[in-house]
Amino acid sequence: MPDVFAEVTADRLDRAVIETFVLTPQDGAMVTFEGVIRDHDHGESVELLDYEAHPDAEEFLRTVCEEIAREFGVRVAAAHRIGRLGVGDVALVASVASAHRSDAFAACSALVDRIKERTPIWKRQHLATGTTEWVNL
Repeated sequence: MPDVFAEVTADRLDRAVIETFVLTPQDGAMVTFEGVIRDHDHGESVELLDYEAHPDAEEFLRTVCEEIAREFGVRVAAAHRIGRLGVGDVALVASVASAHRSDAFAACSALVDRIKERTPIWKRQHLATGTTEWVNL
């Protein structure tokens, strides 16, 4: 099983810790994605988000990271934040490192897509109109 870093936490995410985990002297490329809370969605103003996770969400995240590491032959780390986040806060940091940039870009893109598809984390958007809506249920 590949050595990966996977974390679901209410704490602020530390990009440097995640990047330090993946980068080795053999790597010539590192790609990191940060998912940042934006101020709008589908034409409506968003004020904040509440993220909630299934109790086993971190294991789902770890499985996804391990799959990407095996498929692409890269080092993988990902952390997802839960709790109340405001505009500009970072909700997801995903990073991969490899010898070549094309592999790193492809692996990071696949990693983020798979995290969104398979990790049971849901967000409740608080809109400026005073209404809320659940996303990814």
